[in-house]
Amino acid sequence: MTDHILTAAIRAARLPAAELVAAFRGQMKVDFKVDRHDPVTVYDRQAEAMIREAIFRDVPDSTFMGEEGGSTGGGAVHWFVDPIDGTSNFACGIAFWCTSVGAVVDGQVVAGAIYDPMADDLFSANAEGAWLNGKPLISANAPPEENATLICGYPVTRDFRLDGKELSLARLGRLIETVATLRRPGSAALSLAHVAAGWADAAAGFGVNPWDVTAGKLIVERAGGRYLPFHLGKCPEDAPAHHHPGYLALRGGADYPTLQALADEISTGRAQRAQVA
Repeated sequence: MTDHILTAAIRAARLPAAELVAAFRGQMKVDFKVDRHDPVTVYDRQAEAMIREAIFRDVPDSTFMGEEGGSTGGGAVHWFVDPIDGTSNFACGIAFWCTSVGAVVDGQVVAGAIYDPMADDLFSANAEGAWLNGKPLISANAPPEENATLICGYPVTRDFRLDGKELSLARLGRLIETVATLRRPGSAALSLAHVAAGWADAAAGFGVNPWDVTAGKLIVERAGGRYLPFHLGKCPEDAPAHHHPGYLALRGGADYPTLQALADEISTGRAQRAQVA
């Protein structure tokens, strides 16, 4: 069953690639969902509809949760899909975006596929392992924290509102001082895939949704890395990791106490403010 689900996830992740690559760096209309930092294009919606149709055809016993269209169906296999993770990059011509498809059964992530069509890289995983373009993916030999490359978008304007601008910027300074290199490329799913591949040593996010991280969480873990969830006061502490809005993903062998402490600090602070509110 899980082999069939993984096959369906891979097929779905690849499905819209040709149309998205053809549209990339062309003229496109960009709308905004919540604010100007949350863009959406017609291609997001078209790709999601294409993926949804394929998943229900391949795995009829499904429930589909997409970033654009919400939840449909009532089956046992729960799919979390981001048709274009990194829409801001896609819309402005930066080649760091992907399609992410994750499947969950009985609360456990059982299959995941992330496809980067610009690099033609397919990351996938199930209970038996993780693969990059069909070859086993091993995440190991992480450098010391001070030599690490971290992918992290914190802070954004939402973090200024939640944590305070001065504190958020001070935390950014601590991140910069802790690691060798800090990057903000703009796709949680693809960042997780890069950690799984060992192209980055850690990735962190503090405002993600299940469709952003479900596939990437499994790929990181099956490759030998760690995925640490943070509830940020928004979900029960014992909720499944892919439902937590915060995460720290670590390459295999990484021991990064400062990054973990900062993530804990952000999560604890937000939880305390949520209780007061």
